[in-house]
Amino acid sequence: MGVENNKKSEKDVVRSTQQPNTITTLKHDFESLGVKPGLVIIMHGSLSKIGWTVGGPVAVIKALMKILTSEGTLIMPTFSGDNTDPSSWENPPVPESWWDTIRNEMPAYHPEITPTRGMGVIVDTFRNWPNVIRSNHPMSSFAAWGKHAEFIIKNHELTADLGEDSPLARIYELNGKILLVGVSHENNSSLHLAEYRSDYPGKQYKLNGSAMLIDNERNWVQWKELDLNIDDFEQLGKDFETKIDYNPGKVGLAETRLLSQRGIVDFAIEWFEKNRKAI
Repeated sequence: MGVENNKKSEKDVVRSTQQPNTITTLKHDFESLGVKPGLVIIMHGSLSKIGWTVGGPVAVIKALMKILTSEGTLIMPTFSGDNTDPSSWENPPVPESWWDTIRNEMPAYHPEITPTRGMGVIVDTFRNWPNVIRSNHPMSSFAAWGKHAEFIIKNHELTADLGEDSPLARIYELNGKILLVGVSHENNSSLHLAEYRSDYPGKQYKLNGSAMLIDNERNWVQWKELDLNIDDFEQLGKDFETKIDYNPGKVGLAETRLLSQRGIVDFAIEWFEKNRKAI
């Protein structure tokens, strides 16, 4: 979900890049893809896939903001997967004898302090950017900048997670776009909104937990959320792109997609009901 996978070393990135990317070249590439002033965009991206860039993540963010202007809105997932119940950890798992210690001692989520986990350097740079605000969900937060940032971020309730009353649902209301830069549909967090909205076979919920501040006191809070599954996201994305005859573009060296969030979410709701099988 937005994670920058298979990070290459900077040396490898330099070797694969003929000409360095700059704010100017990135702006041109984003505009060629269809990014325009005033759009609402949720971005998932890998800096290393773009190629060597003068200014790194700062250049990528500045290029997008210059195009969108203050009338546009930029959103990124800022998930903190380590502030979750340790019994479900897989990468890596921890000994069961540690679980109670983690539940009792994990620092409470704070939007201005809590780091992301495995989300990539573009996201980590963006969440610390001036005038970027971050939602209050202790595990599945989003950060946003621009005209509709507050509308998208506010009231991200604990049980909303990635479903109704989450930033993903607000982006849907605003008819926003999904920008995938060098990452696949496995990273497309908007497809989780479709999971929540779809009545597919085998749909089930699970218990999760996080450390939160409640009345300025740290508490370990549990809630039920949908048991999410990204295993079929890549095939779903391919089927959607085939249906709309979509051809990806390029930002730097990265294969890049700019897609209607509403379009793929609506498609995914029916796709899950047709293609997912009961366990």
